[in-house]
Amino acid sequence: MPNKFKLFIPLASFIVLLFLGFIIYQNPSSGLDTNNLDTSVKPQVNFYEYAVGNWLKNNPIPPEYSRWGTFEMLAEKNYEVLKKILESAASNKNAAQGTPEQMIGDFYATGMDTNSIEKMGIEPISPYLLEINALNDKMGMVKLIAKLHQLGTGGFFNFFAGIDSKNSSMNIAQIRQGGVNLPDVEYYTKDDDHSKEIREKYLTHIENMFKLIGINEARAKEYANIVMKLETRLAKASNTRLQNRDPEKTYNKMDVRDLKYLADGFDWDLYFDVLGVKNIGNVIVGQPKYLEELSKMIKEVPLNEWKIYLKWNVIHDAAPYLSKPFEDENFEFYGKFLNGQKEQQPRWKRVLFAANRAMGMLLGKLYVSEVFPPEAKARAKAIVDNLLKAMGERIKNVDWMSQTTKDAALKKLSTFGVKIGYPDRWKDYSGLIIKRDSYFNNIMRSNEWASQDNLKKINQPVDRTEWGMTPQTVNAYYSPQRNEIVFPAAILQPPFFDPNADDAVNYGAMGAVIGHEITHGFDDQGRQFDADGNLRDWWTKEDNDKFKARAQKLIDEYNSFAAIDTFHINGALTLGENIADLGGLTVSFTAFKNTEQYKKGEKIDGFTPAQRFFLSWAQVWRNNIRDNALKLRLKTDVHSPGYFRVNGPLMNIPEFFEAFDVKPGDPMRNPDDKIVKIW
Repeated sequence: MPNKFKLFIPLASFIVLLFLGFIIYQNPSSGLDTNNLDTSVKPQVNFYEYAVGNWLKNNPIPPEYSRWGTFEMLAEKNYEVLKKILESAASNKNAAQGTPEQMIGDFYATGMDTNSIEKMGIEPISPYLLEINALNDKMGMVKLIAKLHQLGTGGFFNFFAGIDSKNSSMNIAQIRQGGVNLPDVEYYTKDDDHSKEIREKYLTHIENMFKLIGINEARAKEYANIVMKLETRLAKASNTRLQNRDPEKTYNKMDVRDLKYLADGFDWDLYFDVLGVKNIGNVIVGQPKYLEELSKMIKEVPLNEWKIYLKWNVIHDAAPYLSKPFEDENFEFYGKFLNGQKEQQPRWKRVLFAANRAMGMLLGKLYVSEVFPPEAKARAKAIVDNLLKAMGERIKNVDWMSQTTKDAALKKLSTFGVKIGYPDRWKDYSGLIIKRDSYFNNIMRSNEWASQDNLKKINQPVDRTEWGMTPQTVNAYYSPQRNEIVFPAAILQPPFFDPNADDAVNYGAMGAVIGHEITHGFDDQGRQFDADGNLRDWWTKEDNDKFKARAQKLIDEYNSFAAIDTFHINGALTLGENIADLGGLTVSFTAFKNTEQYKKGEKIDGFTPAQRFFLSWAQVWRNNIRDNALKLRLKTDVHSPGYFRVNGPLMNIPEFFEAFDVKPGDPMRNPDDKIVKIW
């Protein structure tokens, strides 16, 4: 599970991709390696295995990874660039105070100073454990919770500033469920063998962590059971991931008086006062039933049990930044057991990840100067505009939507914001103090600074120039409240875009995933936000019903997919991403049909342009994944596994059927009454 001692990052839709530019015909076969194909498999039977089967056989997962594929391979290249930046900065002990080089260098130097970290042992968290021991009433507990939240540790709930979904020009105070440390709340309640095994291993892990701070075995077992009891009660009151996908149900706006009435067992005035937050006014509560139950628990659960719970959260969140025994035990459960990793990532990568969380935009500013020239933005923008135009064509031509709703959809599309590469205005880290005193202190100072930086946005206008992802992140996203698509520099390079490859390869890879992000504006969640990014129903009832009927067919299709053993994809949980995959492919193919390559129809390496387009799509999602990691992702990830991201949407696309002569009755073609067409 991701560690909570980290910089707050705004929530945004996940997915990918890429770097785009006008394609020049040079060495046109360079972007698609036909050695990856397994021609013993027919494309009409299993296109994924046909397209990348040999690659899967020849690329085992490295021991430090739980999954290995295109994204991880590109990330590895970026890590090497970032490593050089960090090492160079760390070697300069005379950099001027407050410069990016000084802050990044000092942070990395302390993180790599394992001798000092090992000597400190438990010392960094001892003051917090002593504060918890000293608590003698629940008023003091509320004060300490506020302090710990400022320092980035979890527990009880999450409080932060975020965009008001029904007034997208303003930030507002928000409260969300939290307080549990297993990756999904249903792991606490389900009775299947896998969930039971996770709970057993988790109990052992908690015991081991308590023993590392000097608690004897018998008491450590007692403490672990108390933690499990409290977290289970919190989990039972929590929304599931699927429930949290409904933006209307998680939008519960109330003033502070109503908040106090809803959860009167918690001293909200005291909490806000310690945080230094004044005149909150209104707050959006994501899960009211959770706060109601938490309020009851604060009244009913003895203080001594809460003290154990608080200690656990401190230990858990600090573990990756403490001495080796803590790091190893944390990895044993979250890395090895839950994700199936054989080895930890090397030390330099773990410190790099922490630096990214703490001051990612500082590192990003140095990164883009190395890998992303300014002119790349213009080339990328040109193809994004091409995909936006193609989406407009798709909306105009859908046969199930009324003109009224089409007009509103086209208006929304016309207002899409596009961010490419890196911010025009870099984040200001003034006030953040980084020193060469200790790694843990740097983590704490960066967490506190990030918390204050976030909370000062409450009741302030939204900064439209702000990014929710650093330039060095191999990813991309769509933000419904901002109505924008964002493509960081790190993803805008091979293998997602290859200037030496043909149009088919680039549109099948980069175009399809840019189309994916565009389609997120019109998936089951994104479609509920209007052109201004406000949560508002702009659909006619008839069109709304038609959309839901088509979406249900996609849910049914993915529900039928067994990813491993008896573990199936959750079609409802992954619906938004599956809609975006299907839409991204169809939108990109619409744009691809306007290229000279498609019009000429000449074969390359024996494949038509259309065939190369779909082979390129498969190449993007090739990956090997460990069994435990796959089971975890099926429960926690809103994306389908790579295998089904390829085969799932293709089973609905007539252009694919034509390209590979997929006939009715073939496994790679849905029956006519089950074919899904949305965008």
